[in-house]
Amino acid sequence: MIKPVQFSQHALDRMADRGATRQEVEVAIENGERSPVMQGRLSFRKNFQFEHEWKNHYYETKQVVVVVKEEADMLIVITVFTFYFGGKK
Repeated sequence: MIKPVQFSQHALDRMADRGATRQEVEVAIENGERSPVMQGRLSFRKNFQFEHEWKNHYYETKQVVVVVKEEADMLIVITVFTFYFGGKK
């Protein structure tokens, strides 16, 4: 079981700008590939079947990368990146 997740305002803003949902972020944290990143933070990376358009381009896959700061009793989502790939233009 993972720790409770808290979202920073910056992360919520980036999620809205980049097309990531809370559910995708939580799934990435729970089931994604975990890696250490700068300043003692962690990242979680997960690919999702997308098969939709994003900014006038069709993509098959959306990759969600979540950067968190781990506290004793929770994970704080610092920022979220999305990468879209596959499919036709």
